Amino acid sequence: MSFSLDTPSAQTLKSEAKALRDQRAKAGENLTHGAALEAVARAHGFRDWNTARASLPERIAVPFQLGMRVTGHYLSRPFNGVLIAVAVLSDLQHYEITVKFDEPVNVTPTFMFAALRQRVTATVDIHGNSAARTSNGVPQMQLRRE
Repeated sequence: MSFSLDTPSAQTLKSEAKALRDQRAKAGENLTHGAALEAVARAHGFRDWNTARASLPERIAVPFQLGMRVTGHYLSRPFNGVLIAVAVLSDLQHYEITVKFDEPVNVTPTFMFAALRQRVTATVDIHGNSAARTSNGVPQMQLRRE
């Protein structure tokens, strides 16, 4: 059984229980939905499903979602775009995102020549700022909802 990398929620555990039932059904084993919920709850360290359900929120709101329209600055250049990839990192506080810019962004510090980027991947925190900084101390990526 595979586990989701996002913050555990009741919905996540329910999805994992359904996947477990499907996996066991393909192996010829009959597993009730309740038994699958109990097994998944124990796998996540809870005593039983009722304890897990009481402890977890129904869903977790995440700051960035696939397909979300965003705006911000990349290497101090303004942009508008769409998130075409989002992955929650193991610390659950950072996201690896890929932005497809509406218009290519010139990432050079001078306008003597151009190095245009149509899409970039960056790691940002829950506020949309990257830990990586430019030489003047500004985050390389500053992202916010459009």
